[in-house]
Formats: sequence, structure tokens, C-alpha cells
Amino acid sequence: MDRSYALRRFNFNALSGLTVSEEESFYPTADIVWRGDPLGPRIPQIAAMFEEAAARNRGVLNGAVPVVVDVTLVRFHGVTNRTRYTVGGVYNVVFDMTVRNADTGMVIEAPRRVAGNLDAPGGASATELDNAGQTQKVRVTDFLTSLLRAQLV
Repeated sequence: MDRSYALRRFNFNALSGLTVSEEESFYPTADIVWRGDPLGPRIPQIAAMFEEAAARNRGVLNGAVPVVVDVTLVRFHGVTNRTRYTVGGVYNVVFDMTVRNADTGMVIEAPRRVAGNLDAPGGASATELDNAGQTQKVRVTDFLTSLLRAQLV
């Protein structure tokens, strides 16, 4: 598909009823697992990363068709501290995305499921990344920026 989008607006929502886990097991059974921010409301923390990723893409996506991107979070499963500081794992992000014309509201791209995985190094590698400024939040926000861009170019 040929796309020439100019990202004008970005809307983030989360499915209702998503479960959040603060359990420090190796792989909690939950829709939302995130430790890259201080303990607090996880969905707004995740929304902030998505919104930052969209803002970064506004300067890059400056094509002919002004668009609104609607994202609905389905799953955001990071790694617990226990996992991160031992074996490592994978950040698994799943969302539904719709692209609409910013002027008319007409759907250009029907809702579709997007899934992305980012390696989460463990042990000493995780500590080295933190010390180099590549925190979980930095790495995941960069990943979301790339993932959104790949879906829109």
C-alpha cells in the first residue's frame, strides 16, 4: 500500500477490563506488566509512552494525506524486576490501530491488530543498559516510535 500520511492527531485508549500485575514472579499472568516507571497507574504511564512515540513521528510523517491514528491497547507485557535482573525476556506489545482522514473522519485503514516484541536483556546486560541511559522506558519508547512509524509508512 502506498502511504503518504501526515500525522495530525493520535488517540490512545485501552480495552476495558485489562488486568494489571505488580507481582514479581518471572511471568505474571496479566495483560499489563510494566516496571519502567515508579509504582503507579500503569495504563496512563503506557499511554504517555505511546503519545511520545506519536509526537516523535509527527515530524517524520509529513506526507500529503492528513491522518488521525486511533490506538487501542490490548496487551503490554514487559518484564518484572525479578526477570529483568536474572534471565531477561521480551516486551510484548499488542494494540489495534485505525487510520482515519483527519479532515473527513473517513476510515482509510480499517482496524487491525499490531503486535511487536522487543528483547529485554537480563542480568548484567540490563544493568549496563541502565547505566548507559538506556532504561526500560527509553528503550520501550524508542521501540514504540519505530513500531508506529513502520505501520504508517
